[in-house]
Amino acid sequence: MIDRHGSGSRLGRGPATSKGELAEIAMYLFMERGFEETTVDDIAAEAGIGRRTFFRYFDSKNDLPWGDFEAHLEEMRRHLKQLGGEPPLMDALRIAVVEFNRFPSEVLSLHRQRMHLLFTVPALQAHSVLRYRSWREVVAEYAAERRGLHPGDHEPQAIAWALLGTAMAAYAHWLATEDTELTVLLDDSLRMLSRGFAAP
Repeated sequence: MIDRHGSGSRLGRGPATSKGELAEIAMYLFMERGFEETTVDDIAAEAGIGRRTFFRYFDSKNDLPWGDFEAHLEEMRRHLKQLGGEPPLMDALRIAVVEFNRFPSEVLSLHRQRMHLLFTVPALQAHSVLRYRSWREVVAEYAAERRGLHPGDHEPQAIAWALLGTAMAAYAHWLATEDTELTVLLDDSLRMLSRGFAAP
């Protein structure tokens, strides 16, 4: 059993009751046993739930490292809506992306492990295409609204793809180093993008 709270197992605790709790339990199992070696049945047993209940929370094991990603996307949408049309477009997007990726210090280590899985496990890399598309849609919707365009038009799509690529480069650097701060890297990277990577 997983000893992440100092008690050695889940014995005596209630079953997982949210997507976030179940995803966290799964992440510790992935770290302990490996992603491919951990089964849905392993996760359900550790979470104190049945297999059928597991699939009420997640469609597949591949969804678990993403946690409640849809809820986070809705938060990003709300943040962009609150920013409205006052800041310049790229500033507003930079602010929202940085906030989207701001995590309490106590969960940063787990988040680093999560992103390491997403960057290195082939099955998760393929699955990530769907999640990245949903993320780009949020960006494209906001960019299109600001520019009076349709989200599927070239300019909003180019902005969304450019932001995703820049954010992923920041994440790759964060995973490769131990002394960098994720939000600072993202902020610096998106500022570089805003000025066309010209020298400051």
